[in-house]
Amino acid sequence: MVLDVPATSTPLGRGIKHIGIGKYGSKPLTPEMLAECRVALVDPTSHPLQRGAFLGALLAKGPTDDERTLEEVIGKGAFSHPTFFINKVCPDLPEGMLHIATKLVRGANLQVAEAEQLGDYLFGDGSCETFRGLAASIMRVRHETNEEYQGLMRAAERTFTPGFGPMSCADRPLIQLAEPFDGVENSYLITPLLAQFFQKRGYGAISMVGRSGGPKFTLNTLDLYMNLGCRFLQSNHELDTPLASYGWVLDQKALSPALNRWVERRHILIKRPFLATLEKVLNPCHAQILVTSVFHITYQMKMAELAMLAGFDAVIVLKRGLEGSLAPSTSRATGVLCAVRTPKGHLFFQHFEGDTPAFSAFRTESEPEYDQPQALDNARLVKQFMTTGQTTNADFDNRVRFAHALYGRGLDWIEGQLR
Repeated sequence: MVLDVPATSTPLGRGIKHIGIGKYGSKPLTPEMLAECRVALVDPTSHPLQRGAFLGALLAKGPTDDERTLEEVIGKGAFSHPTFFINKVCPDLPEGMLHIATKLVRGANLQVAEAEQLGDYLFGDGSCETFRGLAASIMRVRHETNEEYQGLMRAAERTFTPGFGPMSCADRPLIQLAEPFDGVENSYLITPLLAQFFQKRGYGAISMVGRSGGPKFTLNTLDLYMNLGCRFLQSNHELDTPLASYGWVLDQKALSPALNRWVERRHILIKRPFLATLEKVLNPCHAQILVTSVFHITYQMKMAELAMLAGFDAVIVLKRGLEGSLAPSTSRATGVLCAVRTPKGHLFFQHFEGDTPAFSAFRTESEPEYDQPQALDNARLVKQFMTTGQTTNADFDNRVRFAHALYGRGLDWIEGQLR
Protein backbone atom coordinates (compact mmCIF):
# COMPACT_ATOMS: atom_id res chain seq x y z
CA MET A 1 0.00 0.00 0.00
CA VAL A 2 2.92 2.38 0.62
CA LEU A 3 4.89 4.45 -1.88
CA ASP A 4 8.51 5.30 -1.00
CA VAL A 5 8.31 8.62 -2.90
CA PRO A 6 5.60 11.30 -3.30
CA ALA A 7 2.73 9.92 -5.38
CA THR A 8 2.96 12.79 -7.87
CA SER A 9 6.68 12.21 -8.53
CA THR A 10 6.38 8.78 -10.16
CA PRO A 11 5.97 8.56 -13.96
CA LEU A 12 2.45 7.12 -13.58
CA GLY A 13 1.65 9.70 -10.89
CA ARG A 14 2.63 12.51 -13.26
CA GLY A 15 0.54 10.84 -15.95
CA ILE A 16 -2.51 10.61 -13.66
CA LYS A 17 -2.16 14.27 -12.74
CA HIS A 18 -1.92 15.23 -16.41
CA ILE A 19 -4.83 13.23 -17.85
CA GLY A 20 -7.10 12.50 -14.90
CA ILE A 21 -8.73 15.93 -15.03
CA GLY A 22 -12.35 15.12 -15.81
CA LYS A 23 -14.35 14.53 -18.94
CA TYR A 24 -14.00 18.11 -20.25
CA GLY A 25 -10.43 19.08 -19.39
CA SER A 26 -8.14 16.14 -20.05
CA LYS A 27 -5.04 16.70 -22.16
CA PRO A 28 -3.00 14.20 -24.20
CA LEU A 29 0.28 12.94 -22.76
CA THR A 30 3.46 14.59 -23.97
CA PRO A 31 5.92 12.36 -25.87
CA GLU A 32 8.24 12.39 -22.83
CA MET A 33 5.46 11.31 -20.46
CA LEU A 34 4.33 8.65 -22.91
CA ALA A 35 7.84 7.15 -22.97
CA GLU A 36 8.12 7.23 -19.16
CA CYS A 37 4.69 5.65 -18.63
CA ARG A 38 5.39 2.92 -21.17
CA VAL A 39 8.39 1.85 -19.07
CA ALA A 40 6.48 2.22 -15.78
CA LEU A 41 3.57 0.03 -16.94
CA VAL A 42 5.89 -2.99 -17.18
CA ASP A 43 7.99 -2.09 -14.15
CA PRO A 44 7.10 -4.60 -11.37
CA THR A 45 7.89 -1.95 -8.74
CA SER A 46 5.21 0.45 -10.05
CA HIS A 47 2.32 0.70 -7.61
CA PRO A 48 -0.70 -1.35 -8.83
CA LEU A 49 -3.15 1.40 -7.73
CA GLN A 50 -1.33 3.93 -9.88
CA ARG A 51 -1.14 1.50 -12.78
CA GLY A 52 -4.90 1.04 -12.63
CA ALA A 53 -5.67 4.73 -12.07
CA PHE A 54 -3.47 5.78 -14.99
CA LEU A 55 -5.04 3.29 -17.41
CA GLY A 56 -8.54 4.10 -16.14
CA ALA A 57 -8.05 7.83 -16.71
CA LEU A 58 -6.61 7.14 -20.17
CA LEU A 59 -9.59 4.99 -21.18
CA ALA A 60 -12.17 7.41 -19.76
CA LYS A 61 -10.49 10.34 -21.51
CA GLY A 62 -10.20 8.39 -24.74
CA PRO A 63 -6.64 7.56 -25.90
CA THR A 64 -5.13 9.48 -28.80
CA ASP A 65 -3.39 7.62 -31.63
CA ASP A 66 -0.03 8.20 -29.93
CA GLU A 67 -1.38 6.99 -26.58
CA ARG A 68 -2.74 3.86 -28.24
CA THR A 69 0.86 2.76 -28.76
CA LEU A 70 0.83 1.84 -25.05
CA GLU A 71 -1.06 -1.27 -26.20
CA GLU A 72 2.37 -2.65 -27.09
CA VAL A 73 3.06 -3.32 -23.40
CA ILE A 74 -0.44 -4.64 -22.63
CA GLY A 75 -1.49 -6.57 -25.71
CA LYS A 76 -2.32 -5.65 -29.30
CA GLY A 77 -5.84 -4.24 -29.57
CA ALA A 78 -6.29 -4.17 -25.78
CA PHE A 79 -7.93 -0.72 -25.70
CA SER A 80 -10.59 -1.92 -28.15
CA HIS A 81 -11.37 -5.26 -26.46
CA PRO A 82 -12.50 -4.75 -22.82
CA THR A 83 -12.48 -8.41 -21.74
CA PHE A 84 -9.01 -8.96 -23.21
CA PHE A 85 -7.82 -5.73 -21.57
CA ILE A 86 -9.09 -6.76 -18.11
CA ASN A 87 -7.59 -10.23 -18.38
CA LYS A 88 -4.21 -8.68 -19.24
CA VAL A 89 -4.21 -5.83 -16.72
CA CYS A 90 -6.10 -7.50 -13.84
CA PRO A 91 -5.29 -11.21 -14.08
CA ASP A 92 -6.08 -11.75 -10.38
CA LEU A 93 -9.58 -10.21 -10.58
CA PRO A 94 -12.28 -12.69 -9.43
CA GLU A 95 -14.37 -14.02 -12.30
CA GLY A 96 -17.55 -12.68 -10.73
CA MET A 97 -16.29 -9.11 -11.18
CA LEU A 98 -15.41 -9.49 -14.87
CA HIS A 99 -18.73 -8.23 -16.27
CA ILE A 100 -18.56 -5.07 -14.12
CA ALA A 101 -14.93 -4.44 -15.05
CA THR A 102 -15.58 -4.82 -18.78
CA LYS A 103 -18.63 -2.57 -18.53
CA LEU A 104 -16.52 0.17 -16.93
CA VAL A 105 -13.78 -0.22 -19.54
CA ARG A 106 -16.43 0.00 -22.29
CA GLY A 107 -17.49 3.37 -20.89
CA ALA A 108 -20.93 2.19 -19.77
CA ASN A 109 -22.61 3.29 -16.54
CA LEU A 110 -23.39 0.74 -13.82
CA GLN A 111 -26.84 -0.11 -12.51
CA VAL A 112 -27.44 0.26 -8.76
CA ALA A 113 -26.96 -3.46 -8.05
CA GLU A 114 -23.75 -3.56 -10.11
CA ALA A 115 -22.36 -0.52 -8.31
CA GLU A 116 -23.24 -2.17 -5.01
CA GLN A 117 -21.30 -5.28 -6.01
CA LEU A 118 -18.40 -3.08 -7.09
CA GLY A 119 -18.52 -1.28 -3.73
CA ASP A 120 -18.40 -4.58 -1.85
CA TYR A 121 -15.21 -5.41 -3.74
CA LEU A 122 -13.64 -1.97 -3.36
CA PHE A 123 -14.23 -1.95 0.40
CA GLY A 124 -13.44 -5.65 0.83
CA ASP A 125 -10.20 -7.62 0.98
CA GLY A 126 -9.95 -8.77 -2.63
CA SER A 127 -6.36 -8.83 -3.84
CA CYS A 128 -6.52 -6.84 -7.11
CA GLU A 129 -5.42 -3.29 -6.26
CA THR A 130 -4.97 -2.49 -9.96
CA PHE A 131 -8.71 -2.92 -10.46
CA ARG A 132 -9.50 -0.68 -7.47
CA GLY A 133 -7.43 2.09 -9.05
CA LEU A 134 -8.91 1.44 -12.50
CA ALA A 135 -12.54 1.54 -11.34
CA ALA A 136 -12.14 4.63 -9.14
CA SER A 137 -10.33 6.49 -11.91
CA ILE A 138 -12.78 5.64 -14.70
CA MET A 139 -15.79 6.72 -12.65
CA ARG A 140 -14.10 9.93 -11.55
CA VAL A 141 -13.01 11.11 -14.99
CA ARG A 142 -16.37 10.44 -16.63
CA HIS A 143 -18.28 11.44 -13.43
CA GLU A 144 -20.23 8.98 -11.30
CA THR A 145 -24.00 8.68 -11.84
CA ASN A 146 -26.56 8.88 -9.05
CA GLU A 147 -27.30 5.16 -9.55
CA GLU A 148 -23.62 4.35 -9.07
CA TYR A 149 -23.46 6.50 -5.95
CA GLN A 150 -26.54 4.77 -4.57
CA GLY A 151 -25.00 1.33 -5.02
CA LEU A 152 -21.66 2.44 -3.58
CA MET A 153 -23.53 4.02 -0.67
CA ARG A 154 -25.28 0.74 0.15
CA ALA A 155 -21.95 -1.09 0.08
CA ALA A 156 -20.35 1.58 2.30
CA GLU A 157 -23.20 1.28 4.82
CA ARG A 158 -22.44 -2.42 5.21
CA THR A 159 -18.96 -1.51 6.42
CA PHE A 160 -20.27 0.51 9.40
CA THR A 161 -19.26 -0.74 12.84
CA PRO A 162 -22.10 -2.32 14.87
CA GLY A 163 -22.64 0.83 16.96
CA PHE A 164 -23.97 2.63 13.88
CA GLY A 165 -26.81 0.30 13.00
CA PRO A 166 -30.42 1.02 12.05
CA MET A 167 -31.44 2.38 15.48
CA SER A 168 -30.93 5.91 16.78
CA CYS A 169 -31.43 7.03 20.38
CA ALA A 170 -31.60 10.77 19.60
CA ASP A 171 -34.25 12.69 21.52
CA ARG A 172 -34.54 15.47 18.92
CA PRO A 173 -34.02 15.93 15.16
CA LEU A 174 -30.38 15.79 14.06
CA ILE A 175 -28.45 17.98 11.62
CA GLN A 176 -25.31 16.51 10.06
CA LEU A 177 -22.51 18.87 9.01
CA ALA A 178 -19.99 17.62 6.46
CA GLU A 179 -17.44 19.47 4.33
CA PRO A 180 -14.50 18.10 2.32
CA PHE A 181 -12.27 16.03 4.60
CA ASP A 182 -9.11 17.51 3.06
CA GLY A 183 -9.93 20.86 4.64
CA VAL A 184 -8.19 24.15 3.87
CA GLU A 185 -4.75 25.65 3.27
CA ASN A 186 -5.40 29.42 3.36
CA SER A 187 -8.41 30.02 5.60
CA TYR A 188 -9.98 29.12 8.93
CA LEU A 189 -12.83 26.67 9.48
CA ILE A 190 -16.02 27.71 11.30
CA THR A 191 -17.75 24.30 11.50
CA PRO A 192 -18.06 24.03 15.32
CA LEU A 193 -19.70 27.46 15.41
CA LEU A 194 -22.24 26.35 12.81
CA ALA A 195 -22.90 23.24 14.91
CA GLN A 196 -23.45 25.48 17.96
CA PHE A 197 -25.83 27.66 15.91
CA PHE A 198 -27.96 24.65 14.92
CA GLN A 199 -27.93 23.35 18.50
CA LYS A 200 -29.38 26.70 19.63
CA ARG A 201 -32.13 26.20 17.05
CA GLY A 202 -33.18 23.01 18.85
CA TYR A 203 -31.34 20.37 16.81
CA GLY A 204 -28.65 17.87 17.72
CA ALA A 205 -25.57 18.58 15.60
CA ILE A 206 -23.24 15.89 14.28
CA SER A 207 -20.02 16.85 12.50
CA MET A 208 -18.60 14.21 10.16
CA VAL A 209 -14.79 14.24 10.10
CA GLY A 210 -11.89 12.05 9.00
CA ARG A 211 -8.27 12.01 7.90
CA SER A 212 -7.50 13.98 4.76
CA GLY A 213 -7.47 11.93 1.58
CA GLY A 214 -5.79 14.86 -0.20
CA PRO A 215 -4.91 16.85 -2.15
CA LYS A 216 -4.78 19.30 0.81
CA PHE A 217 -3.11 18.29 4.09
CA THR A 218 -2.75 21.53 6.09
CA LEU A 219 -5.84 21.81 8.29
CA ASN A 220 -9.13 19.94 8.33
CA THR A 221 -12.14 19.63 10.62
CA LEU A 222 -10.70 16.56 12.38
CA ASP A 223 -7.59 18.59 13.29
CA LEU A 224 -9.77 21.42 14.57
CA TYR A 225 -11.98 19.24 16.77
CA MET A 226 -8.96 17.42 18.17
CA ASN A 227 -7.54 20.79 19.22
CA LEU A 228 -10.86 21.66 20.83
CA GLY A 229 -10.45 18.54 22.97
CA CYS A 230 -13.77 17.03 21.89
CA ARG A 231 -14.95 13.53 22.67
CA PHE A 232 -15.68 11.53 19.53
CA LEU A 233 -18.91 9.59 19.03
CA GLN A 234 -18.47 5.82 19.22
CA SER A 235 -22.08 4.64 18.81
CA ASN A 236 -25.59 5.85 18.01
CA HIS A 237 -26.51 4.84 21.56
CA GLU A 238 -24.66 7.93 22.82
CA LEU A 239 -27.13 10.22 21.02
CA ASP A 240 -29.55 10.06 23.98
CA THR A 241 -27.18 12.33 25.97
CA PRO A 242 -27.41 15.83 24.49
CA LEU A 243 -24.05 17.59 24.31
CA ALA A 244 -23.59 21.32 24.89
CA SER A 245 -21.72 23.71 22.60
CA TYR A 246 -21.14 21.99 19.25
CA GLY A 247 -22.80 18.56 19.66
CA TRP A 248 -21.24 15.30 18.58
CA VAL A 249 -18.29 14.60 16.31
CA LEU A 250 -18.02 11.36 14.34
CA ASP A 251 -14.60 10.32 13.06
CA GLN A 252 -14.66 8.09 9.95
CA LYS A 253 -12.16 5.79 11.70
CA ALA A 254 -14.79 4.91 14.34
CA LEU A 255 -17.58 4.65 11.78
CA SER A 256 -15.92 2.38 9.23
CA PRO A 257 -12.37 0.95 9.28
CA ALA A 258 -12.90 -0.03 5.63
CA LEU A 259 -13.50 3.59 4.54
CA ASN A 260 -10.63 4.76 6.73
CA ARG A 261 -8.30 2.27 4.98
CA TRP A 262 -9.08 4.02 1.70
CA VAL A 263 -7.34 7.19 2.88
CA GLU A 264 -3.90 5.72 2.08
CA ARG A 265 -5.19 4.56 -1.30
CA ARG A 266 -6.45 8.06 -2.05
CA HIS A 267 -3.00 9.51 -1.37
CA ILE A 268 -1.59 7.15 -4.02
CA LEU A 269 -4.44 7.70 -6.52
CA ILE A 270 -3.80 11.49 -6.37
CA LYS A 271 -7.12 12.49 -7.92
CA ARG A 272 -10.19 12.66 -5.65
CA PRO A 273 -12.21 9.44 -6.11
CA PHE A 274 -15.93 8.84 -5.45
CA LEU A 275 -15.33 8.74 -1.69
CA ALA A 276 -14.62 12.48 -1.49
CA THR A 277 -18.32 13.00 -2.27
CA LEU A 278 -19.76 9.84 -0.75
CA GLU A 279 -18.26 10.22 2.73
CA LYS A 280 -20.07 13.54 3.20
CA VAL A 281 -23.56 12.20 2.47
CA LEU A 282 -23.48 8.89 4.37
CA ASN A 283 -26.09 9.12 7.14
CA PRO A 284 -25.08 6.68 9.91
CA CYS A 285 -26.83 8.60 12.71
CA HIS A 286 -30.14 8.95 10.81
CA ALA A 287 -30.04 12.74 10.75
CA GLN A 288 -32.98 14.64 9.32
CA ILE A 289 -31.03 17.46 7.65
CA LEU A 290 -27.62 17.52 5.92
CA VAL A 291 -25.56 20.71 5.75
CA THR A 292 -22.75 20.33 3.24
CA SER A 293 -20.78 22.21 0.60
CA VAL A 294 -19.46 22.02 -2.94
CA PHE A 295 -16.73 24.00 -4.66
CA HIS A 296 -17.97 23.37 -8.20
CA ILE A 297 -21.41 24.94 -8.64
CA THR A 298 -22.45 22.23 -11.11
CA TYR A 299 -22.25 19.73 -8.22
CA GLN A 300 -24.71 21.61 -5.99
CA MET A 301 -27.82 19.85 -7.28
CA LYS A 302 -25.96 16.53 -7.37
CA MET A 303 -25.22 16.80 -3.65
CA ALA A 304 -28.86 17.59 -2.93
CA GLU A 305 -29.99 14.53 -4.88
CA LEU A 306 -27.47 12.28 -3.15
CA ALA A 307 -28.63 13.56 0.26
CA MET A 308 -32.16 12.42 -0.56
CA LEU A 309 -30.83 9.00 -1.62
CA ALA A 310 -29.03 8.77 1.74
CA GLY A 311 -32.28 9.21 3.65
CA PHE A 312 -32.12 12.86 4.68
CA ASP A 313 -35.44 14.75 4.64
CA ALA A 314 -33.72 18.02 3.78
CA VAL A 315 -30.35 19.42 2.76
CA ILE A 316 -28.55 22.76 2.63
CA VAL A 317 -25.70 22.84 0.09
CA LEU A 318 -23.33 25.82 0.18
CA LYS A 319 -21.69 26.81 -3.09
CA ARG A 320 -18.28 28.48 -3.22
CA GLY A 321 -17.41 28.28 0.42
CA LEU A 322 -13.80 29.18 1.19
CA GLU A 323 -11.75 26.38 -0.39
CA GLY A 324 -14.96 24.35 -0.64
CA SER A 325 -15.59 24.44 3.13
CA LEU A 326 -18.77 25.36 5.02
CA ALA A 327 -17.44 28.90 5.57
CA PRO A 328 -19.12 31.17 2.98
CA SER A 329 -17.10 33.56 0.87
CA THR A 330 -17.79 37.23 1.59
CA SER A 331 -16.40 38.54 -1.71
CA ARG A 332 -17.36 35.91 -4.31
CA ALA A 333 -20.78 34.73 -5.47
CA THR A 334 -21.88 32.33 -2.76
CA GLY A 335 -25.26 30.99 -1.66
CA VAL A 336 -27.15 27.90 -0.60
CA LEU A 337 -29.38 25.42 -2.38
CA CYS A 338 -32.02 23.97 -0.07
CA ALA A 339 -34.00 20.83 -0.86
CA VAL A 340 -36.81 19.15 1.05
CA ARG A 341 -38.73 15.90 0.77
CA THR A 342 -42.09 16.54 2.44
CA PRO A 343 -43.96 13.91 4.50
CA LYS A 344 -46.10 13.31 1.36
CA GLY A 345 -42.97 12.54 -0.67
CA HIS A 346 -42.89 15.75 -2.73
CA LEU A 347 -39.51 17.34 -3.52
CA PHE A 348 -39.01 21.11 -3.36
CA PHE A 349 -35.89 23.15 -4.09
CA GLN A 350 -35.01 26.76 -3.24
CA HIS A 351 -31.90 28.92 -3.80
CA PHE A 352 -30.80 31.70 -1.49
CA GLU A 353 -28.03 33.84 -2.98
CA GLY A 354 -25.43 35.50 -0.78
CA ASP A 355 -25.29 38.72 -2.83
CA THR A 356 -28.90 39.79 -2.13
CA PRO A 357 -29.57 42.99 -0.13
CA ALA A 358 -30.42 40.96 3.00
CA PHE A 359 -26.77 39.95 3.28
CA SER A 360 -25.11 43.14 2.00
CA ALA A 361 -23.74 44.08 5.45
CA PHE A 362 -21.46 41.01 5.37
CA ARG A 363 -20.04 41.47 1.87
CA THR A 364 -16.41 42.47 1.37
CA GLU A 365 -14.18 43.41 -1.57
CA SER A 366 -11.70 40.60 -0.94
CA GLU A 367 -10.81 37.75 1.41
CA PRO A 368 -7.67 37.62 3.57
CA GLU A 369 -5.49 34.56 3.04
CA TYR A 370 -3.74 32.88 5.95
CA ASP A 371 -0.54 31.06 5.07
CA GLN A 372 -0.52 27.55 6.55
CA PRO A 373 -3.32 28.12 9.11
CA GLN A 374 -2.75 26.17 12.33
CA ALA A 375 -5.38 24.07 14.08
CA LEU A 376 -4.43 25.55 17.46
CA ASP A 377 -5.04 29.11 16.21
CA ASN A 378 -8.32 28.05 14.59
CA ALA A 379 -9.44 26.38 17.84
CA ARG A 380 -8.58 29.54 19.79
CA LEU A 381 -10.79 31.64 17.48
CA VAL A 382 -13.64 29.14 17.77
CA LYS A 383 -13.45 29.10 21.57
CA GLN A 384 -13.37 32.91 21.74
CA PHE A 385 -16.42 33.28 19.51
CA MET A 386 -18.26 30.46 21.26
CA THR A 387 -17.73 32.15 24.62
CA THR A 388 -18.06 35.87 23.90
CA GLY A 389 -19.58 36.16 20.42
CA GLN A 390 -16.49 37.82 18.96
CA THR A 391 -12.74 37.38 18.52
CA THR A 392 -9.69 39.51 17.80
CA ASN A 393 -10.15 38.67 14.07
CA ALA A 394 -12.82 40.88 12.47
CA ASP A 395 -12.84 38.86 9.22
CA PHE A 396 -13.50 35.62 11.13
CA ASP A 397 -16.34 37.23 13.12
CA ASN A 398 -17.98 38.69 10.00
CA ARG A 399 -17.81 35.32 8.22
CA VAL A 400 -19.39 33.46 11.13
CA ARG A 401 -22.23 36.00 11.34
CA PHE A 402 -22.75 35.81 7.57
CA ALA A 403 -22.88 32.01 7.82
CA HIS A 404 -25.43 32.18 10.65
CA ALA A 405 -27.63 34.51 8.59
CA LEU A 406 -27.32 32.48 5.36
CA TYR A 407 -27.81 29.02 6.86
CA GLY A 408 -30.52 30.40 9.17
CA ARG A 409 -32.46 31.63 6.13
CA GLY A 410 -32.19 28.18 4.57
CA LEU A 411 -33.26 26.45 7.77
CA ASP A 412 -36.28 28.76 8.12
CA TRP A 413 -37.42 27.72 4.65
CA ILE A 414 -36.84 24.02 5.35
CA GLU A 415 -38.79 24.14 8.62
CA GLY A 416 -41.66 25.86 6.80
CA GLN A 417 -41.75 23.10 4.18
CA LEU A 418 -41.58 20.26 6.72
CA ARG A 419 -44.42 21.53 8.90
